[in-house]
Amino acid sequence: MRPKSLRTALLAAVAVVSSTVVMTGVSPPGAAAADTGVVNGDVIANLWSWNWRSVAAECVNVLDPAGYGAVWVAPPAESLKRPDGVWWDVYQPYSYKLAGRFGTQAEFAAMVNACHGAGIKVYTDAVINHSAAQTGVGYDGTTLTNKYDPVMYDRVDYNVDVCPRGISNWSDLWEVQNCELLDLPDLKTTSSSVRSKIAGYLNSQLALGVDGFRVDAAKHIPNTDLSAIMSQLANTTSGARPFIFHEVFPGQPPAPSDYFSSGRVLDFTYADKMKSAFQGDIASLSSFGAGWGILPAANSVSFVTNHDTERERRHLSYKDGAITRLANVFQLAWKHTTPTVYSGFEYSTNDQSPPSSNGFVTDTNCASGWHCLNRDPAIVGMVGWHNKVGSAEVANWQSPAANVIGFGRGSAGFVAINNSGGAHTWQYTTGLPDGSYCDVIGNCASRVTVSGGRATLTVPAKGAVSFHVNGSTAAVTGDYTVQAHTTWGQNVYIVGSVPALGSWNPANAVPLTTDSSTYPRWRGTSSLPANTRIEYKFIIREDGKPVIWETGGNRVVATPGSGPTSIDGGWFRR
Repeated sequence: MRPKSLRTALLAAVAVVSSTVVMTGVSPPGAAAADTGVVNGDVIANLWSWNWRSVAAECVNVLDPAGYGAVWVAPPAESLKRPDGVWWDVYQPYSYKLAGRFGTQAEFAAMVNACHGAGIKVYTDAVINHSAAQTGVGYDGTTLTNKYDPVMYDRVDYNVDVCPRGISNWSDLWEVQNCELLDLPDLKTTSSSVRSKIAGYLNSQLALGVDGFRVDAAKHIPNTDLSAIMSQLANTTSGARPFIFHEVFPGQPPAPSDYFSSGRVLDFTYADKMKSAFQGDIASLSSFGAGWGILPAANSVSFVTNHDTERERRHLSYKDGAITRLANVFQLAWKHTTPTVYSGFEYSTNDQSPPSSNGFVTDTNCASGWHCLNRDPAIVGMVGWHNKVGSAEVANWQSPAANVIGFGRGSAGFVAINNSGGAHTWQYTTGLPDGSYCDVIGNCASRVTVSGGRATLTVPAKGAVSFHVNGSTAAVTGDYTVQAHTTWGQNVYIVGSVPALGSWNPANAVPLTTDSSTYPRWRGTSSLPANTRIEYKFIIREDGKPVIWETGGNRVVATPGSGPTSIDGGWFRR
């Protein structure tokens, strides 16, 4: 939990670096702007190819209020700048300067600080197996005329003299780790000098507050070399060891388990199984886990898709529509390992660049050109659900029909998922105490009643219903006060993110009243759901005139389990 004064300063700092970020999809008319009390869990938002300004704003306005724990971003180093514009040029390093396609070093540092201030850790893509294959000019002006002579290295620092060609035999471990991947010059990571330079590049990020790294093309680096490099890394600014997770693309050798001693491994098989199940019958997931070929929870990071595999159609992507959302709902609901939620840009060709201006990625607009799954209400709801159920075991598995499942996590939460083409109604055994619960999939627009431990749920086609014990039950009384100067015909209301406050619809807002003895103090009372985080604002309405919304971020309150909730808004923010 951050002090309100710090969060206010944080929002001001983000405004400096992200004044033009389009925040379409966030609760209107602004982003959350008060200490929320939301616990940040372990879910990683993979904001792939977002620029630093947009990542900073997303950490404060979306990831923190939703309860995400970390953000995973693109490579920050300067890279090849292709005149025709492709996404993969950022995986061809030209220098280790932290100034590239996504912004300047100052913007990168501001992003890290903003995310940290919001309680979000930052992990970057570490491209350390190779440097650039293509000559040209980088995003910060660095020139490369010989691929074995970048500013960071000399020819002796590469394996070119022991394998001057690309990998031809993928069954030969030596070739996989010493020859060139896609003609990219393979660094001699057995060299102490090369190891020190790589560690220096990563330490320059740690010094700015970065918390860990996703190691690109890790299978092409011997684990002994990776371990030696990681041993040279400084602690993070929080005093912890950096969180490391490796990209070990399927196909042996090497085996993913070879890398467990130097970090976790991204689990491609997990994503394979998600695609197979959600393109088939999800009832098969009843035994998901041991025997499915997925990696051990303690040694892995799970995902449904990433930037490579969505383009190869190996895994689900935004182009698969609702089933991709449902696969992520399942990932967040099932007990296994650290999950990631991928949000990238839309594309019509595999090499297509993210939305850019002169090559530099422009601010993320989730309404145009980007697919921001991390903001989807169902995913936001499930991130909070995932955090609330914690380590509770999977329980009460049910599959009442093909492609329809329901299961709980102990007595802490329950989820039902309908992957079929029609709505499905069933009475589920939930394992939860009797009461009224908020359906987090729909941002609490509806509630679920549990009686005798059972709940009758109608789950829409390609949809889900999910609730947890912290979203249960009783209503509490909300007492509202705000001071606002008005003109004749104007009245003051409170509107917010829950149905009791109109679900952000001004027409359904709760009215406040005043009189000559108390004006300009306006007061009101209504019922609010207990144990619920609520965003709200005061508004002024006048018949036939536009609604006047408070400026600035949304106000936030966390209601107690019982008793009244007093909301004193001070002065109306114009």
